[in-house]
Amino acid sequence: MADFGGAVGFGSRPAVVVVDLNYGFTDPSSPLACDLEEVLGATRSVLDVARSAGVPVFFTTVVYDEVGEAAAAVFLRKVPALKLCRPGSRWVEIDARLGRLESEPVLAKSGASAFFGVPFAAMLAGRDTLVVCGASTSGCVRATVVDAMQHGFAPIIPRECVGDRSVAAHEQSLADMSGRYGDVMSVDEVKASLA
Repeated sequence: MADFGGAVGFGSRPAVVVVDLNYGFTDPSSPLACDLEEVLGATRSVLDVARSAGVPVFFTTVVYDEVGEAAAAVFLRKVPALKLCRPGSRWVEIDARLGRLESEPVLAKSGASAFFGVPFAAMLAGRDTLVVCGASTSGCVRATVVDAMQHGFAPIIPRECVGDRSVAAHEQSLADMSGRYGDVMSVDEVKASLA
């Protein structure tokens, strides 16, 4: 279809967001875990390049206090295991293998998108491109990519930097995002564009 799949392009003022690579999703002992070993390594390589180039880096984590549980009641009925992501628990901490710096904000969210219920769009003022890494491809990554586009940021998805519990959902979501919302690129292409 010639009318789908155009390029959004990699702009000159990028930022990077790492979606939900907290221990609740990366630790195999968690009921929410995906196999994210390779995703963590690839994402760390993108972060190292971004940091060297002075590109802003953001993280999200899912956290449910009493207010968050009330706001996300339907989501939690659908995925009750998310309730383990309590404030102060290890599950909400960003995986240390990503080497998060103190200067890199962590946005606590209770919905799928990094933009929902948090001032992320305002924090990206002056940026034109958002590199989206993390998990899961078909859930929070896809929601973030859709919202990034709707807020006027060109979404870039490094293929090796996103993961899912389902291979089929992962591949379908990458195809859908590439066709409608952003550019799916190799990790090497993304690093070259960030450098």
